[in-house]
Amino acid sequence: MRALLCLLSLVSLPSLAELDYHLQPRQVAADTWVLEGSTENFSRDNGGNIVNTGFIVSEDGVVVIDSGPSLRYGQALRQAIATVTDKPVVQVLITHHHPDHALGNQAFADVPIAALPGTREQLAREGDALAENLYRMVGDWMRGTQVRLPEQTAQAGLKTFGSHPLRLLAFSGHSGADLAVLDEKSGVLFAGDLLFYQRALTTPHSPGLAQWVDDLQQLQALPWKVLVPGHGPVSSDRAPFDQMVDYLGWLDDLLRDSAANGLDMNEVIATPIPERFAAVNLSKYELIRSVTHLYPRYEQAAMARVEQ
Repeated sequence: MRALLCLLSLVSLPSLAELDYHLQPRQVAADTWVLEGSTENFSRDNGGNIVNTGFIVSEDGVVVIDSGPSLRYGQALRQAIATVTDKPVVQVLITHHHPDHALGNQAFADVPIAALPGTREQLAREGDALAENLYRMVGDWMRGTQVRLPEQTAQAGLKTFGSHPLRLLAFSGHSGADLAVLDEKSGVLFAGDLLFYQRALTTPHSPGLAQWVDDLQQLQALPWKVLVPGHGPVSSDRAPFDQMVDYLGWLDDLLRDSAANGLDMNEVIATPIPERFAAVNLSKYELIRSVTHLYPRYEQAAMARVEQ
């Protein structure tokens, strides 16, 4: 039996060695690089790399925006940064607690990691369950990954690294605690998962779609030049905002009207996706999830109006 186990372990080694994220930093502005993930769902093929991470090379060192979905990703991210600069990583900023954005923290154990207070609380409460679920979806890519909580509290305001004044902005529409980062020197806005583009948004922790739209309106009013969404292609125009606000408005109307008409969840899920969102990846999949997450609230609100 021992010999068999040894043989199996040897056979599995090449497959583990092939788990390479092949991260390729792409420069989107002066001193600023993005690593753009897939717009697909989590899978064993992509290892959970469905997220956009990024980094800014300042005179004081490198600032990383989100650490990715696994220890292996975080390590690959550090290697990718080293192909661009020999400056040390001096700060990691986590936009929110979802696993694809925060489970690479272990790879930055020697670096201050900061997040909003709510993000740290959510990671402490839900992180282990999120990591276990991601392991079920992507398998060995998650080997060795454990939750590492941010040590620093990020607060809204200005935090400067070298010649890069970074404006930290606190919102809540996507996850309940959402950090956005605007580099006032380059105009690059790292919007985290407040902004999806050409990939359907996820809603499991949203406090409400109206709040999300309000957050987007505030973000859009900022003096940005380049938009880095949490998922989807980088953009230099307002198309990601237009698509998001349109989609959120459609989803809100659908859920409200369906509840008012007494439709059950399966009837809502059967709703066709509008043609204008045909190019938005995973629209039907995320509609099913959003109905599951949000529809009970709309039903309760409709029932309360009837009772009144």
